[in-house]
Amino acid sequence: MTAPKNPSRASAIAATLAFAEAFVAESDGAEAARRRADDLGVECISTGVAATLTLLARVVNARAVAEIGTGTGVSALALLAGMASDGVLTSIDAEAEHQLAAREVLTAEGVPSRRVRLIAGQALSVLPKLTDGAYDLVYIDGDPLEYVEYVAQAQGLLRPGGVLVLHHALWQDMVADERNEDDEPLIIREALEAVLADESFTPALLPIGDGLLVAVRN
Repeated sequence: MTAPKNPSRASAIAATLAFAEAFVAESDGAEAARRRADDLGVECISTGVAATLTLLARVVNARAVAEIGTGTGVSALALLAGMASDGVLTSIDAEAEHQLAAREVLTAEGVPSRRVRLIAGQALSVLPKLTDGAYDLVYIDGDPLEYVEYVAQAQGLLRPGGVLVLHHALWQDMVADERNEDDEPLIIREALEAVLADESFTPALLPIGDGLLVAVRN
């Protein structure tokens, strides 16, 4: 017989996760970017994921970052907050309208245009044109059905010691269930396994937001 779940324990876990997510306060600019996202129906990263992106960019003193999935600039602001003052973020998104909103948010925050290169296009067409081994951090938050290809591209783009970050790594709590063969959790599971099997990466899987895979290129 399966033991009944402890509702008080589940409540405590939910409260702990909420506490961790809200531990670092967001800037006014991030809140403005979230409002634009609501207007456009764009999903945003959680506040905990944003704080983690800032931390990782700061840890590697990132000067060159590639982002797949601009959205309205929530993740861009988080990455830029941790990057070196002369760092440049290259952000790719197929939706030009989203990038226009992101540019407006970044400009309002006083981010110089030279620090953010926005490229409207399909990531798998743009990534091969970027310089191999030139990036300190690659952040993936694009089409989950292309995650395996994104990981393969990121491996070449990162310098030794650079960091790969993959959002939606747990995809609505479905990835951990190996019986779930829906397209998104299946492909994301394949991407995670590809990183785990690649000896050029040292990975960790963080249960923050919708799941965050972080891997250092050896």
